[in-house]
Amino acid sequence: MALTFWDNSDEVKAIIEAIGIAWLHEASGEMESQVKRNTRVDTSRTKESWDYKVDEGRQVATIGSPKQNAIWEEFGTGIHASKGDGRKTPWAYQDPETGEWIWTNGKTATHAFQKAYKLVKPKAIKELERRLKGLN
Repeated sequence: MALTFWDNSDEVKAIIEAIGIAWLHEASGEMESQVKRNTRVDTSRTKESWDYKVDEGRQVATIGSPKQNAIWEEFGTGIHASKGDGRKTPWAYQDPETGEWIWTNGKTATHAFQKAYKLVKPKAIKELERRLKGLN
């Protein structure tokens, strides 16, 4: 009696990798959308700057904004800084577009990214579990 062994591990690994990559794109896109919904709007520059990238080779997603204001929106500034480490005295800055001088004691944090993460993470995990269970 002869036994024949078929090694399908490469095919199975490829399927799992494809599921993971598709899931990374979907979860990252949902995260990006939720952060945009959570972002405070003045000029929309920060809101529209959120984006994601998936490094399919490393199977890693990066979600973020290149705008410095995104950090200020997330953590606050001045007397409103989340960790209490902001400037304690008012200051002025010149608006680069209008040239107008603006006095402020800081801006309150929105925690747009943190709130989006807390909302999206459990749903994304359940979706990945669902997709992987479908491999039966």
